[in-house]
Amino acid sequence: MTHAPFTILLALLIAALLLSLVAKHLRMPPAAAYVIGGMALALTPAKPPFTIDPEFILTLFLPPLLQASAYFTVWRDFKANLRPILMLAIGAVIFTTLVVGLVVHALLPELPLAAGFCLGAIVSPPDAVAAKAVLQRVPVPPRLVTILEGESLVNDASGLMLYRLAAAAALTGVFDWSDAAIMFGRLSAGGVAVGLVAGLFANGAMSRLRDTQLLILASFLISWATYVGAEALHVSGVLAVVTAGLLMGWAQHAILDAQSRIEMQTVWRAAVFVMEAMVFILIGLALRKVVEGLGGVNAAAASAVVNALIVTAAVIGARFVWVFPATYLPRLAPAVRNYDPCPSVSVPIVVGWAGMRGVVSLAAALALPADFPGRDFIVLATFVVIAVTVLLQGATLGPLVDWLKPTARPPGAVAHLDDHAAREKVYQAAILVVAAEVDGDGKERHPMLLEEYRRRVTILQRAQREGDALIETKRAHFAMALAAVGGARAELLRLHRAGDIHDATLHAIEAELDLEESRLQRLSGEAAPAH
Repeated sequence: MTHAPFTILLALLIAALLLSLVAKHLRMPPAAAYVIGGMALALTPAKPPFTIDPEFILTLFLPPLLQASAYFTVWRDFKANLRPILMLAIGAVIFTTLVVGLVVHALLPELPLAAGFCLGAIVSPPDAVAAKAVLQRVPVPPRLVTILEGESLVNDASGLMLYRLAAAAALTGVFDWSDAAIMFGRLSAGGVAVGLVAGLFANGAMSRLRDTQLLILASFLISWATYVGAEALHVSGVLAVVTAGLLMGWAQHAILDAQSRIEMQTVWRAAVFVMEAMVFILIGLALRKVVEGLGGVNAAAASAVVNALIVTAAVIGARFVWVFPATYLPRLAPAVRNYDPCPSVSVPIVVGWAGMRGVVSLAAALALPADFPGRDFIVLATFVVIAVTVLLQGATLGPLVDWLKPTARPPGAVAHLDDHAAREKVYQAAILVVAAEVDGDGKERHPMLLEEYRRRVTILQRAQREGDALIETKRAHFAMALAAVGGARAELLRLHRAGDIHDATLHAIEAELDLEESRLQRLSGEAAPAH
């Protein structure tokens, strides 16, 4: 007899697969397709055989998804953009909370003002999962990706602090700014401290593991252990996971060998795909609980939906009102302006429109006690904000970027080597290592290997000199190289099917061809880096 949990898991996986195909066919963001699919399932007459436990969903999905985002964050870029990140992660969250609280109080004066601020705190922080799911498929300039993903990674401390304070004030009628400041400091500093300890421990442990499967398992366990441990200490679990992920991502180039890194990234990409799909489907499924809270379709429900849409407009509008002055006012100072010149108006427009909310907001709303003032409206408004920002903003962000074509120059005047120059230096270092190996007569021991590296250096030097003139030659070269790998693969399969080689030989040579094909695709620009 099939068990219900297995049936539920199987149904979610099938839904994720089908909705992904639909999204690809309709050229829409997968996150939007998942939410719509979940909403459709929620509105079916048959009641789902499970209820959404917000704490369980948050603990199961959020830590690994946060760690994956932080792991691939470029620390140097993150640090260089810390000012705009904090302006959004702290300033925009506080400003949006205040605006939403005042709007809710104007719409529903019978609710305590603190309940409105609680809703504002719930919907003010953009979600890391939603941001990553949308941004990785949109051609946003790298600096804007760093700022938007960085904002969503660190805004938990401010949002959670305001949420806890507003919820306590709504239930007790007491609010203390000194308590707020202490809580913010404890949540932030404590979360970072726990993350530092967890990240250093993880790097030490993983540097000693030599089994790839154990490394992969450990990398998942670290995310959950860090989050649960931080929450048990009453500090920010999100900041702890983000800090640990940043440390692990910074150290992985030195502590992991090539095979472990390739296999780990492959497993994590698949896991992130499945978890992101399930998160957004579950968000859609939450619509049933929202409808039940409204008591069905009636005049009161329609009025509540209208108010929720007004709150959503306030959330989106508040972000724009904050982003424009936060972008340009700091640059009135010559030191800031010289280091980071004013961007075009398209940059704050894109940043303002890219405020997708997600599972953290939903979990926070559903976690409110049943007797909380205005709980049903808060859950409804939170769901509407998530749905609108994911479906409307997430689906239109790509066309908006294509239309505005924002450019965001990195701050400072640091000039980086391009890919060709960097590869030339890397291969020059390899030449020095190989050339150092000589026999008793002073002759090179590995002349063919030296010749291969010298040939690569010559090609890269020519690419730097001639630039765009070599584009067609480069394209033809890599097309031929990939065709050669395809021919080799076809012969390998023919030998295997003819019974001339053993399966072990097939797998060994196939793995070599796979790596060579992957390398050629990356060099030709056909494959995007793993992220």
